[in-house]
Amino acid sequence: MKKLAPTFTISSLAQATHRALRVPKTAITTAIIAASLASAPAFANLNGSIKGKVKTEQANQPLAGITITARSNVMPKARTVVTREDGSYDLPQLKPGTYELTFEDSSGVTQTITVDVLLEQTSSANVVLSGKKDNVEVITVTGSKLFRQGKSALTNSLGEEGINNVPVGQDYRDLLKLVPGIELSANSTLGPSAGGSGVDNSYGFDGVNVSLPMYGNLASEPSTHDVAFVTMDRGGAKAVGFNRSGGFSIDTVSKSGTDEFHGNVEYKAQPKSFVATKEGEESYEEDKSWLTASLGGPLIEDELYFYTSYYRPEVTRDNKDSAYGAVKEYNSIRDEYFGKLTWAPTDDLLFNISQRTSDKTIEGRSVDAYEADSVSAGDKADQDIFTLDGSWILGSATTLSFQYSKFELESGSQPDNPLSVTPSLSNQLDVNNLTEMGYFSVPSLRNYDPEEGFTEQQIALYNAGASALINTYGYLEDGVMKGSGGVGAFATYDNQNFYRDSFEVNLEHEFDWGDTYHILHFGAKWEKGEEQLTRLSNGWGRISYLGGLVDADADTEGFDPADAIYRARVQQMSLATEGGNPVSSINSETRSLNFEINDTIEHGDWTYNLGLLISQDTWYGQGLKAKSGTLSGYELAPGHKYEMYKTDWADMIQPRLGATWTYSGEDSVFANFAMYNPEASSLARAASWDRNTRAEIELLLDQSGNILSSSPRKGSSGKAFQDGMKPRRINEFTLGTTKYVGSDLVLRAHVRHRKGMHFWEDMPNTARLTDYSDVDADGVPQHIADKGLYIDNLAEIRDEIGGSSYVIAEVDGGATKYWEASIEAEYMGENSYVNASYVWSHYYGNFDQDNTTSTNDANNFIGSSYYGDGRGRYSWDNRYGTLSGDKPHLLKVYGYYTLPWEANLGAYFVFQSGKAWEAWDGTTYGYPTSHISRYAESAGSRRTASHWQLDLNYTQDFKFSGDMELQFRADLFNVFNRQTGYNKNPYVLEEKFGESRSYYNPRSLQLSVNFKF
Repeated sequence: MKKLAPTFTISSLAQATHRALRVPKTAITTAIIAASLASAPAFANLNGSIKGKVKTEQANQPLAGITITARSNVMPKARTVVTREDGSYDLPQLKPGTYELTFEDSSGVTQTITVDVLLEQTSSANVVLSGKKDNVEVITVTGSKLFRQGKSALTNSLGEEGINNVPVGQDYRDLLKLVPGIELSANSTLGPSAGGSGVDNSYGFDGVNVSLPMYGNLASEPSTHDVAFVTMDRGGAKAVGFNRSGGFSIDTVSKSGTDEFHGNVEYKAQPKSFVATKEGEESYEEDKSWLTASLGGPLIEDELYFYTSYYRPEVTRDNKDSAYGAVKEYNSIRDEYFGKLTWAPTDDLLFNISQRTSDKTIEGRSVDAYEADSVSAGDKADQDIFTLDGSWILGSATTLSFQYSKFELESGSQPDNPLSVTPSLSNQLDVNNLTEMGYFSVPSLRNYDPEEGFTEQQIALYNAGASALINTYGYLEDGVMKGSGGVGAFATYDNQNFYRDSFEVNLEHEFDWGDTYHILHFGAKWEKGEEQLTRLSNGWGRISYLGGLVDADADTEGFDPADAIYRARVQQMSLATEGGNPVSSINSETRSLNFEINDTIEHGDWTYNLGLLISQDTWYGQGLKAKSGTLSGYELAPGHKYEMYKTDWADMIQPRLGATWTYSGEDSVFANFAMYNPEASSLARAASWDRNTRAEIELLLDQSGNILSSSPRKGSSGKAFQDGMKPRRINEFTLGTTKYVGSDLVLRAHVRHRKGMHFWEDMPNTARLTDYSDVDADGVPQHIADKGLYIDNLAEIRDEIGGSSYVIAEVDGGATKYWEASIEAEYMGENSYVNASYVWSHYYGNFDQDNTTSTNDANNFIGSSYYGDGRGRYSWDNRYGTLSGDKPHLLKVYGYYTLPWEANLGAYFVFQSGKAWEAWDGTTYGYPTSHISRYAESAGSRRTASHWQLDLNYTQDFKFSGDMELQFRADLFNVFNRQTGYNKNPYVLEEKFGESRSYYNPRSLQLSVNFKF
């Protein structure tokens, strides 16, 4: 085995390079990429910069004409600038890394310093030269190594060392635990709340937006093994970077090749015996492992670098046997390949091109206790992220940059047992071979109950047929064949594919104007997001036995209901239309145009930020076609894309204003105002006219499998939009101060207020006129009832093109409010780093996007949820109160210490308040059950227990034979096994009301060995 390991590694790296550097399936040809690299002067900023001033020590006078050269192993070519008359200099568009700055006077005397550059941050390096200008001998750095000037007032950045030395995890989602003031979330889909909804956060991977179009949550597949730098913006954004986040914004940049060849092979394991038993389970059953390999270096010395990697996480689990016998094991395997080129053809040009490809398959995910192994389901997820970015320094004061990116995620659930049979309305169901026809629900025997409306003879006939099916397809228990199980194959293929294309270009120019200094930024961005949804049946889908007992509302016209022996539910996309063509997928699309201008003005001790971001969003649905002369402006056209809704430019003007007074050295106070129009919305699909044409078809069949009737099951349909709606908006005020204590410690404190408004939801057109006369609830406030219908002529529109009685409308009085007071300390010593923060906050209002359904940790519709769906769900129905994302107290401390014996100790500690929740009870509003999202008391009236946990890691290095190194590491998460419960059962009428349905992750240990060379 030892002899095979190096061969496997080299083979994997070769395959990684081949796959990762290939051109994307749907994108640009090799010729176009080459032309772009050769001629395009550049897209988005994935770099950083250095700025500062050079002065004399004796007279404290600025020094002009000093030549400054910046060199780093991550930059193929050095960058050189000359100080201006006031001694200032700027080094823009530097790849994040450690730089050596060389200062040279006119006589050729030089001195050097070292400066770290972080992602999307400007590092300060003010220097004092000793002696005369022509005799430079001593240089002193006066700037703090913790100084950061990013794209927002509240920003934090970490480099590779900080990320690796803290117990974080393998997934991109794990990076979120490092953001100060952001809760530690155990969610697997919904993002953490940060003064706004979890779907309004912004996630960047190499500058690519990796949140799901339509849903706003982070795509599940990105990992951290290639992350070199991360930057986190929480508020006070400038009009730089197109930040429209209603929460926080996080971006990363991947590792790059350097001027030397380096690589690694790492194996990490977490056997099931290394994980504590989860609450509510008998034992932990999953074995996990992660294999990583990388290689990088120069292809052309001082010009072209490469980096490539391979990543393979695996998860296995022995599934418990079902009533039918043995069940296959759960198995999840993912292969991810990454390749990146960094090219600097001249000192002023810098380009990056990269491709990330990930293929994931899961088998044995779902088999219930009374199902046969053959009905198990799995998943697939194929992800591609392509980027092309670059920068062009036009002289000493102007920079042009660009980025083109393409994100693809093709995912879905699928049967582990695909069937060969194809359903058709002209075919016959093979009733003698039901396990090869679809998912067959084995019946059980029924007792006669006169209240059901069936005769004793009907029940007897039903049981006669059921007995035969139970003997054939049932399971054996205590020597008796039993029904109520499931055999055959998983019923559906549920394919959900997401695509996003984005292009942006930015121009920055610096200039003096009188006694002010300006950094002027212009940017433009185009983005298109798509979702393609396809649901197909595996065989005939779900098959069940009716035995002549047909529901009263079933379509039985033209035949005797007693002849309906079987029922099949088939996805319409699996059946041919009358013309013989299959029904196409549901395609939904959003497009966004954004322009920004920002002027950063320096005047003495003051810095002013004046910026403006302006946007326009357009939603495209499916199923209509524009037609003049009609009341609605449309005609029915199944499968046809139509413009659903477009916002006005004037409604999406987002000013960014700020002022900073640097009263001493780098110590400052600042104030900011910003508006954000979050872009995540599901309406392109949720309100699409074709939603109802992609229905599930219910077939009734006779004893021989012949089709007696077919009818679509009830589903949602297209929705009209209320006129004059204002786009969702967040207003934000920030006031803060920063204090540098030497060069090692910085203290920050701030208060922040956010207010959200203009929320959109689907609601009955008559919602404002709802009758509350027969229930014990206050009802519609009079000032809202006076507004009447949302759309006055909806009935006429529906007569013309159909559609729902629900409409997309602006929530009456819908608002959220957030207050935050924070203090943060960041310390960076020679061998240590610590970030400590405490935040008090309050998040309240009457619209909780994160609490709209029974399962909120999911990709739920934004703008089409249970909110507003009848009594108990309107903004005036107990909705005002504390929102579910509220965490009044949040203490977070993390950092690392490098020990003298080539080792590192890292720690992460968090304490946070529990989750707010409230009781749900439909009886308050006249319904017989608890009902989803019908509040029986004010929002957030209750709270779960607070949670705290400690994570630790230890890394030991053994260096030998030059640059080769062997590293052993242990990560222990949740050391004290604090599995705090949350996600309470809110249903008042249920026995388990108030019990936790979810828990924080149990204690787990991961061990790894890493060979570096």
